Amino acid sequence: MSDPTIVAYLKPSCGWSGAVRAVFAKYGLAYEDKDIINNPSNYQEMVMKSGQPLQPCVEINGEMLADVSGDEVEAYMLSKGIVQPATVEAFK
Repeated sequence: MSDPTIVAYLKPSCGWSGAVRAVFAKYGLAYEDKDIINNPSNYQEMVMKSGQPLQPCVEINGEMLADVSGDEVEAYMLSKGIVQPATVEAFK
């Protein structure tokens, strides 16, 4: 299976954003981390793509997951077969 294309719209310092980053680290996944606080154009892009203003938002292979937790991102990737169950817990 090829590596997924992941774009994550996150705050630099936020528990929810940190949990999303931890899930990607848990599975060794590369992703584009778009800072929505220090780069207003990233925030506008997130709102335009997701249709709402809350974060984290994660786009995986073109599908937007809006206002999600790390657990929800992990569950989505497992359900789609993007990742296989890991034996290591993500930092939360």
